[in-house]
Amino acid sequence: MPQIKSAKKRLLQNERSAKRNSAAKSRIRSSRKKFLAAVEAKDLDQAKVSYATFCSTLDKAAKTGVIKKNTAIRNKTRGAEKLRGLEA
Repeated sequence: MPQIKSAKKRLLQNERSAKRNSAAKSRIRSSRKKFLAAVEAKDLDQAKVSYATFCSTLDKAAKTGVIKKNTAIRNKTRGAEKLRGLEA
């Protein structure tokens, strides 16, 4: 355990941010699974709704620095390709 006051505070901040980041990553994974399940079921309406949720989740995570901006863009592009494949 840290002895210095600033190190104690930093430890608490790190724990809080780790929980926040973990929750955000979990939300990303959950929304990705819902989207991919809708694509597998070939349910176009549900896939569009879940894709919008997935993109929103990625954008929020990128905005807060949980994931990098390009990672969010890459995941959204791959999702859009799957959605276009379902529409065709």
